[in-house]
Amino acid sequence: MLMNNNDILIRLRYALDLKNSEMKEIFELGGAEVTIEEVVMLLKKSKNNYQDESENVGNMECTNDMLDAFLNGFITFKRGKQEPKPGQSEKPTLSITNNESVNNIILKKLKIALTLTSEEMLDILDEAGITVTKGELSAVLRKEGHKNYKECGDRYVRNFLKGLALKYRDQ
Repeated sequence: MLMNNNDILIRLRYALDLKNSEMKEIFELGGAEVTIEEVVMLLKKSKNNYQDESENVGNMECTNDMLDAFLNGFITFKRGKQEPKPGQSEKPTLSITNNESVNNIILKKLKIALTLTSEEMLDILDEAGITVTKGELSAVLRKEGHKNYKECGDRYVRNFLKGLALKYRDQ
């Protein structure tokens, strides 16, 4: 089963126990203006993709730009606004440029937002029942184009979000 951006938002919201008002605030911190009603529409589970569109009334598609804004806002929400040091140019943020890089960027941005070490990420995946080597994790966290870069599949992200839910909701 392929995950789309809406599924990712739904799973993130559940894993981190975020309220609609917090979701709205996070989107705004990332530069996307959304209403609470739009947040609810983004978090509505869509019907089977093969059925006609009339059954998905009240849903709103989460685009790559919206997911990117949410993830950037989440980093700010968790860590605070970073002001560039004098004489330092503002760091370019990782952005979702294509559907292939979505999963890699999600893992990178969650690692940053939650200030996770690679060891902690491995523990979270392990808690979800997935064993990943340090080398495999390192490969999906590399910059696209690096010789050791590996595209991250839905299975890793799905299980990482499941592990986050187990870790954060059981506290």
